[in-house]
Amino acid sequence: MDAVVGVFRSRQEGERAVQGLFDMGFTRDQVAMLSPQSSEAQIQSVPTTEAEPPGIGRALGAVAGGAAGAAGGMQAAALVSLVVPGVGPVLALGALGAVLFGAMGAGIGGALDRGSRVGMARDELYVYEDALRRGRTVVVALADSADGAKRARSFLTEAGAESIDAAREQWWLGLRGAEAAEYTAAGGDFHRDEATYRRGFEAACALGREGASYVDVADELRARCPDVYRDEAFRQGFARGRAHIRTREDRRAA
Repeated sequence: MDAVVGVFRSRQEGERAVQGLFDMGFTRDQVAMLSPQSSEAQIQSVPTTEAEPPGIGRALGAVAGGAAGAAGGMQAAALVSLVVPGVGPVLALGALGAVLFGAMGAGIGGALDRGSRVGMARDELYVYEDALRRGRTVVVALADSADGAKRARSFLTEAGAESIDAAREQWWLGLRGAEAAEYTAAGGDFHRDEATYRRGFEAACALGREGASYVDVADELRARCPDVYRDEAFRQGFARGRAHIRTREDRRAA
């Protein structure tokens, strides 16, 4: 399946998009909505479960349905609320939404088994997490054909969604100043090397906890970025990306 992702400014916009996808013929098993707008009071009002589906990263603080109502004809029973370190309370639509965000809650990138990605791009989980941290709602449609993916992408765009590429640009914009200062302080020319540096940084984030060091994942980096993986700017970007991941993991554990 092909995953088509749209990022919306509000939960209400996301819910309308989900209903539109249902109207197009997508099933509940093919659609997920993730939103950071459920409240702590709602979270505490229902029982907490400790279930951990085999092969899936654990959903920290998973709360069984009914956490909040939904617009667009969606039932509250279809909603699950999760408390994700680094993001906070997150509302997920349906089993797919719970699985996807449960994986994110256990750590960027490393929680989804290679054989259990249900069509999602593991490499993009850090972008979804950042969008949610910025208060955005993420809608995912799993299309079973290229034509279905094209239709879903067109629909989400018309519904006002920001593309995942635009969300990635926002993510980098939030980091760029600090990374430019770090690279320049080390004697580098950030203006010249930014594109290569950023590819290294993104590679580290995409690998998540699997990328312990450059040497450990050199073969995968060569496969991902054969043209630049040996460049010093790429290696420095990768090292900074690893530091970024470690900092995030330390905050989760605190």
